[in-house]
Amino acid sequence: MTRTSFHTLGAGLGLALVTLAPLSAQAIDWSSVPVSKKMVLLYPAQTSFEWSLTPKDHSAAQKFKEGKNCQACHIDEEEKYGVPLASGLRWEPTPIPGKRGAVPLQLQFAHDDKNFYVRAQWKDSGPSDNPKMDEEFPVKLSLLIDDGTVSYFTRAGCWAVCHDDQTGMASAKDAEREKYLAHSRTKIRRSGGGDNLKSQADLDKMLSEDQYLELWQARLKPGEPPVVVDGYILEERHENPQPAVSAESTFENGTWTAVMSRPLTGAGPHHKDIVPGKTYTIGLSLHEDFAGGRFHQVSWEFSLALDGGQADFVADKH
Repeated sequence: MTRTSFHTLGAGLGLALVTLAPLSAQAIDWSSVPVSKKMVLLYPAQTSFEWSLTPKDHSAAQKFKEGKNCQACHIDEEEKYGVPLASGLRWEPTPIPGKRGAVPLQLQFAHDDKNFYVRAQWKDSGPSDNPKMDEEFPVKLSLLIDDGTVSYFTRAGCWAVCHDDQTGMASAKDAEREKYLAHSRTKIRRSGGGDNLKSQADLDKMLSEDQYLELWQARLKPGEPPVVVDGYILEERHENPQPAVSAESTFENGTWTAVMSRPLTGAGPHHKDIVPGKTYTIGLSLHEDFAGGRFHQVSWEFSLALDGGQADFVADKH
């Protein structure tokens, strides 16, 4: 089984990434699509999946272990927690001046006969004198999506892929380690799962059983088409060699508008079908002001359904 890791992009960026011109996203008349409730992203600092399970660090750890989801306790508290974390009061040893603790996204979801679409709008953070972690792209918008296979993503959103031993996190030391899912490791401690990978046969079986999170990312630069990365997360982040995701974006009067889309079904390996009658979990993250690595704003877990149903967001047919 051939896999391409995100960390192979590096110096070959211009070859490894695919810049997609606006295609199917233009098929939707967004003026006819209702605006969903806002999703507010928050700055997580060095809080991690392991942090969320540790009572001395996270006061709701026992509730989480007993089955409560992050949203159940913390929805509408994104600013309450994100602002102090961004300021460095707790769990952030290297605060970034002016880093926003909370960023509201205005979201719209839709589908037609062939494709699923998500449209996001948000105010840009504005220029700063902070060092550029990503020299090329000032903004990156990412979406994680799952069909219920990864249960703790359904419960913890973006924290499901953030571990205490990843690059830049509290237990990483000098290790270079990407986002991963806990079930790819033989054991998880407070410091994370390290490099204790399960066997390649086990990982291949997980992949065949869709025990991964699908990852879309649009890398944005004013006045230029988005650069799209389409991949998945299991034992690390991987890039699909033939991306199925398309994107388009605009930046006007300090506001970003980005649309990402892909075929509902038949999108190719490492893509999950998106169909009516199932409930999905999504999480979004935003790197702004040329941020990189863990210095992003992230979301709780949110449910998504097509054509009605009990979900936080519903994508109707247009």
